[in-house]
Amino acid sequence: MKIATYNVNGVNGRLPVLLRWLKETSPDVACLQELKAPDEKFPLQAINDAGYEAIWHGQKSWNGVAILSRMGKIKEIRRGLPGDPDDTHSRYLEAIVNDVIIGCLYLPNGNPAPGPKFDYKLRWFERFTKHAAELLASDKPVVLTGDYNVMPTEQDVYKPERWVDDALFRPETRAAFKKLVAQGWTDAIRKLYPDETIYTFWDYFRNAYGRNAGLRIDHFLLSPKIAKRLTAAGVDRDVRGWEKSSDHAPVWIEL
Repeated sequence: MKIATYNVNGVNGRLPVLLRWLKETSPDVACLQELKAPDEKFPLQAINDAGYEAIWHGQKSWNGVAILSRMGKIKEIRRGLPGDPDDTHSRYLEAIVNDVIIGCLYLPNGNPAPGPKFDYKLRWFERFTKHAAELLASDKPVVLTGDYNVMPTEQDVYKPERWVDDALFRPETRAAFKKLVAQGWTDAIRKLYPDETIYTFWDYFRNAYGRNAGLRIDHFLLSPKIAKRLTAAGVDRDVRGWEKSSDHAPVWIEL
């Protein structure tokens, strides 16, 4: 079973890139972030024509998450994180596919920090961590994947000294991620590649992709039952170099 995550940075504007990637790599499940489209504008027909079923949680101009499957039915469990009924951001979608619970998330960016957006990021992180603990306690196979907007360590960022005040790299953010993983989750990429420089995002500015001046912010966290089934993981780095591509590259695991 191959599961991928991809921040598409606009599902309609980058639909040709998304469809080409799906055709060339054929993930069994694909979790998408930053749809930037309301529910009624999700390109379901094109996704179906590519061989995938889909559920999605959209929002006009911002955010938005989706889960695609070519393994049959997607059983939706929840949309939105529990804990704040006033939170209107479309950032979380959870479903069962092939007996695996899959949480697709788009964690808040949080910049500028400090400030209200950073406070929201940390509150969201706390709610997510609480929900993750409940999923872990269920003792079921769980995959939590998406754009976490966190560089966990200096190994995960090009020139970390330039990022010390950024919301994605501040001590509070990294501490929150560390606390989450310490519940018992496995960071799939680091499990298989503990020492390699691996990035999943390259800014559009200053030829970041050409210089490999990137960040690792798209992650797979695996519950113990899934972690022992992990056989491979990687980043489809070349997709970032395609014309009119997202600033993220797809990340994937195989179970």
